[in-house]
Amino acid sequence: MDTELLVRAAQRGDVASLTTLFQAHYAGMRSVACQILGPGPDADDVCQEAAITALTRIGQLRDPAAVRFWLHAIVRNICRSRLREPRAVPLEAAGEEPVVGADADLDRYADRDWVRHAMARLSPALRPVTMLRYFTERNSYERIAGLCVIPVGTVRSRLSEARRQLAAILPRVRDERHAESAALTTLRHAEASAILAGGPLPYPVRARWSHQATVCWPDGRRTTGVTSVVEALRRDGAGHRLVEVVAAPDVTVWETTTHTWLLHERGGQVRGARLAG
Repeated sequence: MDTELLVRAAQRGDVASLTTLFQAHYAGMRSVACQILGPGPDADDVCQEAAITALTRIGQLRDPAAVRFWLHAIVRNICRSRLREPRAVPLEAAGEEPVVGADADLDRYADRDWVRHAMARLSPALRPVTMLRYFTERNSYERIAGLCVIPVGTVRSRLSEARRQLAAILPRVRDERHAESAALTTLRHAEASAILAGGPLPYPVRARWSHQATVCWPDGRRTTGVTSVVEALRRDGAGHRLVEVVAAPDVTVWETTTHTWLLHERGGQVRGARLAG
């Protein structure tokens, strides 16, 4: 599908088209951010903020052929805003040379995308336990078992098999492009941020959730659909600040300051979610 058709489809709310567009342009967007801010977490944060802006404003893009320049302009504007913000400098670091250079930062983040890219090659049953174990802080076997609704022994055996598969997969994908995995994670981060903010949701975010998606809360409640999530968050108040998002083709993990969320997807839509406190 060409760019114009993808943009038109995304403007109509087609989530797959929006994801394809973002994956196609993510590398260029991050390159723009790195040129202005340098490689590292600031550039990643800018891309996540740009994804939120793109989600909410895709309908305002008049010329589909200009989508690349539009996305890059969003990134540049956010970078310029960041540069105008005052930045606190720890007293102990004032006047000192940084211990870790930009190259080391770039290598570290590239390796993270490399591992995420490799996880997409794991068999479906192994992805959730692997993502929860290696990309979240609250990652005990018991907690993973509760989120995945499987015995602890099954968690252990699946992690053992995942390590065996990754030992073979990682060397094969080391030199592949990892931008698609990074782009998917950034897009899912934007969606999570929009939902956890508790405000009105952009149509592409609402369309990503099945109306029948079942949400299992830590207190035993079961609700249905993304609207029920937003309503529950409004009632609960603060306490769901986003810390980390890990995404694979059929599963997404959100980690907030208080909870871990495991989202199961099928056909590009969220079909169910389970939280652990």
